[in-house]
Amino acid sequence: MSRSVKIEQIDEDEQLLVRLAWACEIEGLTQADAAKRFGITRMRVNKALGEARRRGILRISVDSIYAASADLEWKIERGFGLARAVIVPSPQSPASTTPLISAGLGSYLGPILTDPGLQKFGMSWGNTLNLATRFMQPIDRPDLEIVSIMGGIVRGSDVNGYEITTRLADLCNAEHSFFTAPLFAGSAESQAMFMQQDIIADMLDKIRSCGAVALATGDLCSSLLVRDALPKDIDAEELRACGGVGDIIGHVLDENGALIDHPVNQRVIGVSLEDLRAIPNVILAAGGAHKVPVITAALRRGFVNTLVTDEDTARALLENSTVARDTD
Repeated sequence: MSRSVKIEQIDEDEQLLVRLAWACEIEGLTQADAAKRFGITRMRVNKALGEARRRGILRISVDSIYAASADLEWKIERGFGLARAVIVPSPQSPASTTPLISAGLGSYLGPILTDPGLQKFGMSWGNTLNLATRFMQPIDRPDLEIVSIMGGIVRGSDVNGYEITTRLADLCNAEHSFFTAPLFAGSAESQAMFMQQDIIADMLDKIRSCGAVALATGDLCSSLLVRDALPKDIDAEELRACGGVGDIIGHVLDENGALIDHPVNQRVIGVSLEDLRAIPNVILAAGGAHKVPVITAALRRGFVNTLVTDEDTARALLENSTVARDTD
């Protein structure tokens, strides 16, 4: 059973101290390696370890509510071959899971977006990504472009990709661009026509050139996709009947990470899941028991580099992975 967080907020300073203490004292990383892993200087690592000792966090064991998170980060990274995992404590109320994951994502994105080497950053849609912008400090990156990587939906809302892209760009004092197409075409034939248009092809090339992208995901019961984006001639029940467990940027996956055998996957107007593999840092932020199957599917597909989730979800993912290996 996970340790609960009574107040729905994250102490980012303590969390960094715990991560550094775990990396250096438990995993055995050198201070130089830890500095590279977390994108900070070696001097800051040294000072942080000293502060962890002064606070009593670093003793014989790592004593903090974030210790379990640090342990799970290590296990998730190695278990799924990820470059990075960001695990936040699970709250007492499941309703607070998304806000906490959003806070973790917002904290993680700060150093990513301030890196001058990053010129284009892609953003999908969803409540997790929307809330993440609320946990970020403004930065000044007029040379950065925030790119919407999904087609739009008709209904305006805070979780629409257009609004999220605009909000993040404003927060970064950055340029931004929209993917000006619907998420789904009316048929596979019309999708092919869309994809041949110069404006669509140019936008797809821009998305593929992003140095990092942030994705969310949903199941096929109560997600944004089901509520606002599925074509009227497609019912979520038929997608579930085909083995679908959720979607990534409109592509519907089965539990093993394969595209389900359904025409909906030939109607998506956007980049493919294979395109995501070429992007240096694909960040997936999601959590909750109902999303474990689709998160597992995305990890098995192999395009995710960084996962942001909570402790309970991380444990469920590891358990799913163990069951899969045992049944192979």
